Amino acid sequence: MDEPFTARTESDAKMDIHLGTPAMWMFINSSVKGPLGHPTGYEIMPGVTAASLLDPDDGPQKMGAFSAHQLWVTPYRPNEIYAAGVYPMAGRGNDGLAIWTKENRKIENTDIVAWYTMGFHHVPREEDWPVMPVMWHDFVIRPFDFFPQNPVLTLPQAP
Repeated sequence: MDEPFTARTESDAKMDIHLGTPAMWMFINSSVKGPLGHPTGYEIMPGVTAASLLDPDDGPQKMGAFSAHQLWVTPYRPNEIYAAGVYPMAGRGNDGLAIWTKENRKIENTDIVAWYTMGFHHVPREEDWPVMPVMWHDFVIRPFDFFPQNPVLTLPQAP
């Protein structure tokens, strides 16, 4: 079995979903062990998503450059709180994930932020006017190796 890939820098952690390869992104703290001795962490299971169809040099794509990848990981910085930057509609693509990650900062053994971009392509129909009906999209974040068994097994049998 192949050794799992570990992202060490921001560039390593830019991930895209490919239909031929299932995606499961794990965030592991190797210095914290669960009850069975395995490093604990969280995994992200992406759901239905879409990739941007815009050219990277297109103005709207520069402003919304976060949509170029489904997953980005950056070191935590208190002033980096909006994936598209502080003023995305008034910006020129000079703020946000694409700009921050140009430094290719280290993400290993530090506090990180995982930025998951989920989207969909919508082909409008008559029924969508003036309000689009509900479209459900989701993803799952779940603990990994925190418990010695499924925690539901120890719930009381009766309400």
